[in-house]
Amino acid sequence: MEQRPVAEQHRKPSIYDLSLAELTHALAGWGEPAFRARQVWEWLYQHKVDRFEAMANVPRALRDRLDAAYSVGTLLLVAEIKSSDGHTVKRLLELPDGQMIESVLMEYDGNRRTACISTQAGCAMGCVFCATGQMGFSRHLTPGEIVEQAVVFARQLEAAGERLSNVVLMGMGEPLHNYDATLEAIARLNDEAGLNIGQRHITLSTVGLVPAIRRFADENLQIGLAISLHAATDEERGKLLPINRRWPLADLMDAIRYYIDTTGRRVTFEWALIAGENDTAEQADRLGQLVRGLKCHVNLIPLNPTESYAGQPPDPARIEAFQQRLHDYGVNSTVRVRRGIDIHAGCGQLKADVVKRSRAKRVQPDEVR
Repeated sequence: MEQRPVAEQHRKPSIYDLSLAELTHALAGWGEPAFRARQVWEWLYQHKVDRFEAMANVPRALRDRLDAAYSVGTLLLVAEIKSSDGHTVKRLLELPDGQMIESVLMEYDGNRRTACISTQAGCAMGCVFCATGQMGFSRHLTPGEIVEQAVVFARQLEAAGERLSNVVLMGMGEPLHNYDATLEAIARLNDEAGLNIGQRHITLSTVGLVPAIRRFADENLQIGLAISLHAATDEERGKLLPINRRWPLADLMDAIRYYIDTTGRRVTFEWALIAGENDTAEQADRLGQLVRGLKCHVNLIPLNPTESYAGQPPDPARIEAFQQRLHDYGVNSTVRVRRGIDIHAGCGQLKADVVKRSRAKRVQPDEVR
């Protein structure tokens, strides 16, 4: 990702913020035929060029006009760190208004390459163990800002002879809080003329916005749905996820059943295991009782500690005992492979680290690059 001068990069809107229909309309206003928009679209999403100059079959005059009116993306690379095992890359990106977001690329065995992307700058949900939740909400991302994160990783992978195979909307922010932009971004990720990533290879994670889950079910997509559960009683969940006070577990589970019945899709429950908090036999029993019989899978995630939350991950024996107890209820579960722990790959941690360092040095974030 090129680090262009801030003034140049930020003065022009991103062409990624245009849908194909909007791009077609804009070019028609310039007197261009409809097929020119399709050509430009293919260069952006199939060839993944990073400049208009590279659009070889687009007339020079149109390339120049596009370059004068738009930029090919607006995300500026502030920082990039790689895990010691070489399988995880995390990037801190600056938006045109100075807000910062994170995206992560994770490589797994075989050909699976997964981009974890953000949908908001900050987050309004306030989950106590999440670094993003601790920093509060700044603004929604546009569809183009969401998609561009994936395009940049796809471009990088293709240059190395690989392909972006999966996208998870599990970065900074609550995707269903930014519903319309998230759905537009998913459409472009999935579009055969876009990034052409199959719906079953895209997963959206939510803390449980009940009306939005029902609305999402009615879209009848084959997108994976992950629910950040983390506790199986209202008392315990309310301590960790403030959203539970608005939509308690009974409401959430009703919405999840509606989603499963409507789409036929399995739901994944995310459970961040916190030592002495929600890794107990009692919580395992409560979880087993809550979800048994549902078309679901539980993803057990040893906590990725953050500076502002005192919780720690359990030891392996506690994790194994918790998983066995779920098995006794007939609930399938997996302990997630922990990626990027040495580079603080959890949501919001890189931004928090960079902002903290910049404040300590009394410099602006631009100077951290």
